[in-house]
Amino acid sequence: KDKRSRFWGQYKRVAEEHDDEFLERYNSDMDIVLVFSGLFSAVSTTFIVAMEASLSPDPNETTHALLTQLVQIGLGDFTAAGSTPATPASTFSPSIANIRIQSIAYASLSFSLLAAFGAVLGKQW
Repeated sequence: KDKRSRFWGQYKRVAEEHDDEFLERYNSDMDIVLVFSGLFSAVSTTFIVAMEASLSPDPNETTHALLTQLVQIGLGDFTAAGSTPATPASTFSPSIANIRIQSIAYASLSFSLLAAFGAVLGKQW
């Protein structure tokens, strides 16, 4: 064999060693990203579910207002009962702080799932 074929043979061996180390290192890094993003997504989802109630009206308030109106009608006090059903839920509006916190929570969940998706694509590549 001449010098060129020995050079390319040596080059191929060194390049394969380097590539194998590179792939092993980044494959384990992607495993860590998958575990972290999975745990973070689970915790974020738990917080989102817990905060979801602050974005909708309390059904107990509506029930209380309707029952109060029924009692007033039953007692014959039609002026206090009013001509339309009581709907306190129609006046409900979540606070700006709750909306901002929920938006940030949904954004963090989205980015976490995007990171997991990227790691899965990287592992399959």
